Formats: sequence, structure tokens, C-alpha cells
Amino acid sequence: MSYFRITLLRSGIGLTKRTQGVLKALGLRHRMTTVFYPVTPEVAGQIMRVKELVSVEEVEKPLTKAEVKAERTPEPGFYLEKAAPR
Repeated sequence: MSYFRITLLRSGIGLTKRTQGVLKALGLRHRMTTVFYPVTPEVAGQIMRVKELVSVEEVEKPLTKAEVKAERTPEPGFYLEKAAPR
């Protein structure tokens, strides 16, 4: 079974109550929040209502909160970029 991975990229502030309601129904409250839903026509319809605000990917299995956080966390340490040649 596949799932939609939905990430809120843009805020719903200032949009219609209907659009804000769809975001609330999907569980997207803050920017960069990620939720997983099974692929169904109902969820696809909700995504189409807010397609300008979200990023959608189809994945094989939903990730836990810890896995999503680990995915977003950069590797420890730092790196130096060389200056562009002049």
C-alpha cells in the first residue's frame, strides 16, 4: 500500500475559511509539517484544494516522527567552501 507524504510549504493565513479548513482537516498546522495519508480519492481531492501550498510525494510506507526528524537533521560538523576564482 502506498501513502501520500504531504508537507506544508506555504501558510494558509489570509486565505478563505474553506482552504484553511482543508489544511486543518489534513492536520497541517505549521509550515514544514509533514503528514502521511493512504492514497485514496478523498485525500487526493483535499490535496487538489491546497496544491499551491503543499508538496506531495508518493511513498511506500509512512515514517515515524523520529525518522522524519532524522531525515531533516544535518550531519554533524561543518564544511568550508572555496572562494570562487577571480
